Amino acid sequence: MAVGVVCSLDSSSIEGTRLTDKTPRDSEHSGHGAHMHHGGGGSPIRVSAEATLHCLTGCVIGEVAGLAIGVTIGLAAWQTITLATLLAYVSGFTLGVVPVMRSRGTSFWRAFRTIWIGEAISIGVMELVMNLIDYRMGGMAAPSALSWMFWRGLAFAVPAGFLAAWPVNYWLIRRELKACH
Repeated sequence: MAVGVVCSLDSSSIEGTRLTDKTPRDSEHSGHGAHMHHGGGGSPIRVSAEATLHCLTGCVIGEVAGLAIGVTIGLAAWQTITLATLLAYVSGFTLGVVPVMRSRGTSFWRAFRTIWIGEAISIGVMELVMNLIDYRMGGMAAPSALSWMFWRGLAFAVPAGFLAAWPVNYWLIRRELKACH
């Protein structure tokens, strides 16, 4: 199940060191350095799809909450987009940080430092596309969160967000810049 997939892009990879070149830190348990695996492994396409679905889960939680609040209290579209994006980042990072903290037995800040770049990129792509599609479909102009316009916008925005972020995650994973745990 995709919810068990946690992908991260360690900041050391930005400095020119690939994740697979790192030695495990003392806080990481044996055999779980920064390498890609999920269950028994899998093709990069499957792993990237699962990583994207995991990221989308966090994104959608915040996105729907932000859009529902914005539409319900009558915020302008740009305010609704800002709120939805902020909440998507909060929920997306939470779904990324907590499993890393548990699996590695590490602090919040160390887990956050491990995942922040990969999550920021993936969530950013998803949010850009999802908000654009939702706006164009009229979801943000819905009279309430109970309106069919609201849900129609999301019905098109969510798959579009997945399809936009999947190749990004695939690229990061193929270049060993993003590790799944």
